[in-house]
Amino acid sequence: MEQDITLKKEVQGLAFLKPLVNKFTPKFQKGDILSSLKKTGITILSILSFLGLWHLGSKALYNKEANYKIEKALTERGQEAADAERACIASGDSSCQPNTLPSPTQVWSSLQSLIADHKLINAKKAAFIEKMAATNAKLVAQGKDAIVYTGRASFVDIVLTSIKTVFAGFLLALLIAVPIGIIIGLSPSLRSAFNWFIQIFKPVSPVVWYLLVFMIVKTLYIGDSSDNAFVISFISVGLCAMWATLVNTAMGVSSVDKDYINVAKVLKLGTFQKVFKVILPSSLPLIFTGLRITLSVAWMVLIAIELLAQSQGLGLFVWEEFQNGANDSNAKIIVAMFVIGIIGFLLDRIMLSVQNLVSFNKNEMA
Repeated sequence: MEQDITLKKEVQGLAFLKPLVNKFTPKFQKGDILSSLKKTGITILSILSFLGLWHLGSKALYNKEANYKIEKALTERGQEAADAERACIASGDSSCQPNTLPSPTQVWSSLQSLIADHKLINAKKAAFIEKMAATNAKLVAQGKDAIVYTGRASFVDIVLTSIKTVFAGFLLALLIAVPIGIIIGLSPSLRSAFNWFIQIFKPVSPVVWYLLVFMIVKTLYIGDSSDNAFVISFISVGLCAMWATLVNTAMGVSSVDKDYINVAKVLKLGTFQKVFKVILPSSLPLIFTGLRITLSVAWMVLIAIELLAQSQGLGLFVWEEFQNGANDSNAKIIVAMFVIGIIGFLLDRIMLSVQNLVSFNKNEMA
């Protein structure tokens, strides 16, 4: 039974694969494989339909802008200029290509380019480290800082920076929201006292949280020449995203079955024993629901905050590509969009798996 539950949890979010998983369990039936193939086929068909509509849409937009450029050349400079513009567009020259929604093929090509760029940058970094190894050893022996590689970050490094930032912000949100939520949930008076605070600050924009954190951090680090972008980013993300966990924790603690509280009194449990042995286990489903929302919100607001803080993450990458306006910039932005969406999905699945692992409720959660 436990094996069945474990296997099913591993494919949460990929429902069309669940019947296929059952073939590895004693309850497998032949009809399940047909059900799995049907759902897989529908999923593949929907993906192909999406790619087809995307291709047709990008082609229509490309033709619209190309025709506009040709018509503009005809109106302003005559037939010869219009013919030259048409020939330039047809040749594929990047200097005159319409700058619009890229096709799926262009996005795939940009993804491969970013991966190749990552490999090249890693090779340069490895060569630099090898070249400076002896010099850095001497510097460290003298008590000085080693010389570090300061070259351009690759796309993979940028993604890892964003993941590191969002997890730091999520951890900060957890450390602030869960203890405060427990304290507020235990006392109706405190809930009433803090309700105004939560209702006012919960809907505040991530841009405003960034500005507030920036005011404080730049003063605390005044005179320090180090880059504070990461610190500002993760604190802003944590403060912006913590409210769902705070509210859900307080709600979960306050709604614990009174019979459990009475049993704790009969057993003469201390305050901390009552919290950790009775209240928290009963509140876990709501707390983890809040944590899942917090992680999702943190990942969404991270892009805007990284842009404002000039932190070397996906937010700044997208903005710089938009400002760059190169021939493949739009395709790189779409690559970043898919990466952001996929990572957001995986983060939610990770939280759901942890929730199912620690929750006393063994019913499968979605």
